[in-house]
Amino acid sequence: MKPDLHSAARLSVAPMMDWTDRHCRYLHRLLSKHTLLYTEMVTAPALVRGGAVHLLDFSEEEHPVALQLGGSDPEELAKAAKLAEARGYDEINLNCGCPSDRVQSGTFGAVLMRSPELVADCMKAIQDAVSVEATVKCRIGVDDQIPEEVLPHFIETMANARVRRISVHARKAWLQGLSPKENRDIPPLDYPLVHRMKQAFPELHFSINGGIETLDQAEKHLADGLDGVMIGRSAYHTPSDVLCTADRRIYGAGADSDPVAVVQQMLPYIEAHLSQGGKLHQLTRHMLGLFAGRPGARAWRRYLSENATAKTAGPDTVLAALSHVTQSAA
Repeated sequence: MKPDLHSAARLSVAPMMDWTDRHCRYLHRLLSKHTLLYTEMVTAPALVRGGAVHLLDFSEEEHPVALQLGGSDPEELAKAAKLAEARGYDEINLNCGCPSDRVQSGTFGAVLMRSPELVADCMKAIQDAVSVEATVKCRIGVDDQIPEEVLPHFIETMANARVRRISVHARKAWLQGLSPKENRDIPPLDYPLVHRMKQAFPELHFSINGGIETLDQAEKHLADGLDGVMIGRSAYHTPSDVLCTADRRIYGAGADSDPVAVVQQMLPYIEAHLSQGGKLHQLTRHMLGLFAGRPGARAWRRYLSENATAKTAGPDTVLAALSHVTQSAA
């Protein structure tokens, strides 16, 4: 049975390059059964021209899971979307928000805010190619654009292209002069503008993104009329704080998860990964923040950081790190 993405998208973990890989998503799914998970951005050229279909690998347990694509060629995006649908992804999301130089040189990401008609052509091509939902993640504008003018036009163009779900990072992106990291912090947030877009386009599903760190903040945006909240860095760095109570608080379903139990549930996954030639630190790097703010958290992080890269590192290494947490809590 296909997941109800409009319900799942009440809370989502943002696509984050080098962070939200399949191992990170598996961990996050153990913390929350209902939160919508996004991949790192995968470029359509890498899939279609480069044949890098291994980038689409994921575990069945990750559902509901969405693939974020980067690209600006409608035909190529349609081919990439077909590959993703065949692999079983629940959603295809087009990146119109990333400001990195590499993305700009490929004419996709935030630079597409300047070309809403091209984005519409891309979305139509994706929708014609696949049956899974196609969505957009965008900024409120770029460079000298006036968000109050460009964002309504962009969203109207998406609506006319049959897009029904949009995630908005509530900051402009500066394509020149700011690094990708600075673009996540320096441009001011404009949450009220995103809320006004929901009022102007009530038939569309809007998720808000940018600077949201807690479930309290997420619940406030939902109570004020938005359909979804997308959380990025805090969901990665302090995943237990964001995801352990999400099923109960955001979805009204299920009990809270326990990070100690989640570590133990990760052990079979770790064993399988190692048996296939993987390295422990490829998984544990995503687990360092599991106990942030809790007794033993520093010892947990330090033990994993110092020992997970050893050739003999394995499940016993994780259990040894966990002992610092359980002893501190005793």
